[in-house]
Amino acid sequence: RQTGKTAVATDTILNQQGQNVICVYVAIGQKASSVAHVVTNFYEKGSMEYIIVVSETADSPATLQYLAPYTVAALAEYFMYRERHTLIIYDDLSKQAQAYRQMSLLLRRASGREAYPGDVFYLHSRLLERATKSSSRLGEGSMTALQLVETQSRNVSAYIPTNVISITDGQIFLSADLFNAEIRPAINVGISVSRVDPRLKLKPSNK
Repeated sequence: RQTGKTAVATDTILNQQGQNVICVYVAIGQKASSVAHVVTNFYEKGSMEYIIVVSETADSPATLQYLAPYTVAALAEYFMYRERHTLIIYDDLSKQAQAYRQMSLLLRRASGREAYPGDVFYLHSRLLERATKSSSRLGEGSMTALQLVETQSRNVSAYIPTNVISITDGQIFLSADLFNAEIRPAINVGISVSRVDPRLKLKPSNK
């Protein structure tokens, strides 16, 4: 189902050109052809000099799809602790959750809602909470994370979307109906919200 979420993510990366930002893109459970299209786009725009791509496609073992996001988090932290600013795109975390569910079922662990194991919330919280900004003592590097999550039948209240929304500072919801109506980016402004504390925002954005 097309909503343009990967296009929004890749455009975000391309717009970092010349900004001294290291971008790390991880494709989890995607088709190899889709990943190849994204990488080709990066090459055509001359942007690979500041982009790292990590991919575990749909035919990769569930264990590797599960580990891929933690791999890119470690890569981004490497640069962050060397006084660099980094951006991670997780595309997408619902595929990682499915891989983790598959592993847990094979291990005969107790399952809960939608057959996911009980610690699936911790799976994503410990990953996303690694995004931070270092203090001046540590060099003032930073790591920003943008995570993509697929919804089924526009159900934002499903288990994984609800978990990720509760962890993050807001969400941008892309609508398949708007995308099919050729409204790009297909952002549903009614569901898209920001939960950043007003004290942390720049003054012009609070007006």
